[in-house]
This record gives sequence, C-alpha cells and structure tokens, in this order.
Amino acid sequence: MELKKNDQIQLHIDGLTSEGAAVGHYHGIAVFVRGGVPGDELTVHIIKTAKRYAIGIIQAITVPSPTRIVSDCAVSSRCGGCSFRNMDYAEELRYKQQRVEDALARIAHLSVTVKPVIGAAQTEGYRNKAQYPVSIENGELHAGFYAYKSHRIIPCDSCRLQPPVFRQCLDAFAVWVKEAGITAYDEKTGKGLLRHIYLRRAAATGELMACAVINGTHLPDQALLIEQLTAIEGMRSICVNINRADSNVILGDTTEVLWGSETITDELLGKRFAISPNAFYQVNHAQCERLYAKAAEYAALTGTETLVDLYCGAGTIGLTMAESAKQLFGIEIVPQAIENARHNAAVNGVTNAEFFCGDAADGAAELKRRGICPDVVVLDPPRKGCSPELLHTVASMQPQRIVYVSCDSATLARDLALLDEIGYAVQEVTPVDMFPRTPHVEAVCLMSRVKD
Repeated sequence: MELKKNDQIQLHIDGLTSEGAAVGHYHGIAVFVRGGVPGDELTVHIIKTAKRYAIGIIQAITVPSPTRIVSDCAVSSRCGGCSFRNMDYAEELRYKQQRVEDALARIAHLSVTVKPVIGAAQTEGYRNKAQYPVSIENGELHAGFYAYKSHRIIPCDSCRLQPPVFRQCLDAFAVWVKEAGITAYDEKTGKGLLRHIYLRRAAATGELMACAVINGTHLPDQALLIEQLTAIEGMRSICVNINRADSNVILGDTTEVLWGSETITDELLGKRFAISPNAFYQVNHAQCERLYAKAAEYAALTGTETLVDLYCGAGTIGLTMAESAKQLFGIEIVPQAIENARHNAAVNGVTNAEFFCGDAADGAAELKRRGICPDVVVLDPPRKGCSPELLHTVASMQPQRIVYVSCDSATLARDLALLDEIGYAVQEVTPVDMFPRTPHVEAVCLMSRVKD
C-alpha cells in the first residue's frame, strides 16, 4: 500500500533508530517518528514519503507503551538532545545494549560476548560541559540547543542534563550582553559577535570555566563580564575563544585568558587533571570512572608492560593506568591537550610517561620506527573511529592486547572487523551509558592477538 504526504495512519512502534527516533512498519514501509516509544500505538500524520520509508509526526497516542513516561522537560520534544526523556530508564538501557549487539552482528559479523550495559546512577545534571549557541533579541540573551537536524535555536537556560550552576553563568552572560550591547553571530551573513557560550565544571572540585566564543578579535566591556562571572562560587577561569571561520566548528584555534587560570582541575580515580578549553575530557565524571576502570581491567597490567595510549587527550586514560605499567606513551593531535597531559603527569608524580603531539597514525608509526613494542594499546578515537592505516600500524607492533574505547558502535564494529582480519580476536565488549536520556552509548572492548 502506497503512502502519500498528509496521510493519517495508525502505527505500532516496534523499534528505535541509532539517532533515537521511533520506527514502525505500515504495510512493509518503515515509518520514522520522533518522540515515539517502542510499544506505542500512535495516530501518525505523514509529512514526507520515499520509495522505502516515510516520516511522520505524532497526532495522538492511542495506546501508550508500558515504558512511556511523561517528559519532565518543557522543550524535550523540540530540542535535539534528549531523545529518551519520555521513556523509562530501564527501557533506554535495553535499547543501548541492543544497539551495540546489533552493530557487532550486522556490521562486524562477529559472534561477540557483550556484557550487560553499565547504567548510570545519576541521569540528571551529569554533564560537566555545555556549548550553548545563542541568539540576542532586543538586548535579551537566548541560549539553548539546536532543534533536531537544524541550526534553529531552542532556548533552554536550565537544561536538566547540566549542573544548576550553569544557569547562573548564563544569567551573568545575559547581564553583560544587555549592558554592553552585544550582538549575536548570524551564520547567514557572517556578522555579529557572540557565537557560543562554552562552560566547563570539574565535578570533583567544583571549579568552573566560562568561555565566550566570538566572531572577532576583541571582547567589549570585559570588566563587566568578569565582574558578573567571578561572583559565582567556583569560578576559576574566564576565557575568550576566537572563531572567525565560516563553519559550524564551535571552537577556534586561539583562546585567551581574561581572568584566572588557563585550566581548571578535576580528579579521576585518585589522579588530578588540568583541563584546558580545547582538551578532550569525558563529560560524565561518574560514568567516566566506571569506563576507565573497565578499560584498566581489560588492559590487565602487572607492572612490566609498555602501554601506548592513542588519542590520549589530556592523558586521562593512560595516567590512571600508569602506576601499573612499566612505560606509558601517549599521542594526541591537539597541542593544548598534550601540554595538559605533560602537566598532569608531573602533578601526579608520574615519571614513566612520555606524550607526543601528532596524528595518531603518524605517532604510532613513529613509535614503531623507534623500536617501541607495546604490550597493550589503548584506542579512544573520535566518533569517526580509526583509519585502516592506523589499525594496520598498531597490529604490526604486535601488542598482546588492544583496549578500544568507542563512542560510536557502528564505527567500533567496522574497526573490530578489520582488526579481526589482521590478527586480533574480540574477547569481550562492555557498553557504558555515558549520556543518559540521549541516544549515544559508549563501549569498551578487549581484543587479544591470536596470530602475527
């Protein structure tokens, strides 16, 4: 049966996509609906059709799923962040478990032991970083998040995933915006000053960093902004980041400190870490400790091994394992992050670590040329995963174990399939819910060398 735009149908929701949208099937045609929950019976209005699928919007919930709950956020249906605020957490964890299992079976074609997902004890206020796009109307600041698959800003200055103190920071920026006559950056014209408000908070110490991302070289009335922000308890660093690029990349290459320190300090697994604006740092402190503990368990270090930490960021994973290794080498492409990693090693009294700035593939090749033979390699790549070149270089170094920390199960499955071909067998995978109420899920995987 052919579906047409503006048709109204009854739809049973039987699954979720990797982006958290609900999916049902109508006479063999997949129909995607934002806001549905598996088990829902819905009245759906069709807004787009194609040969093999259609997109609809919910007109009415005829029979709610047993796992459906009432969203506690006024903008969750419009914001592109929390896909699962209308679903109970146990069902969300079941989805995330299944997502990892399905990717490994469908993409990697591997029979893999996937352990139960490590759920979060705290699903509210867990994020230690926020990047707010802004608009300014009649001198009033509106900060929030982009609507799903758009750059339309949904104002939300008190997101339930962020700590309450971020609201205080936005209020301070609002005073500055109004009194200093600040304009907002317009993507269409390339004009306007303020692009984003970037906030970080160290969960263990309570230290705060506030950064204005601007399309310019100078921040007007800096004294007023500093006065407003320093009144907030925990403020340690106020920065301005220069981003004049015609792109959707949030941070530019240049960051200047207006007040306080260049970094804030947090603690993970008994180690102290300095964090700069550009350095990668996991956004969920409690779940990060669980993730790193699982990675350390898989690394199984005894004190005699050489450990290589690729995509090392500020050195967090490697340095939490360094006491159990003979030697640690870390590689990261962001110069500021490498500076942080070296500082973090010194602060924590780690003397068996060396950190290098460079591309992961080039850095691994350089370690091989130097004759460094790792026993364990940790991979923690961005969402796009690892390049085949890097994976071949890592395999040629013949580590006994590879511990892969992934933020995307599809690219993880792709990379595990290649590693399986070149001599590394998957022993175990454990999903970790780093981002409750969103569709994202991390996983940590142990691979062992089975052939040269």
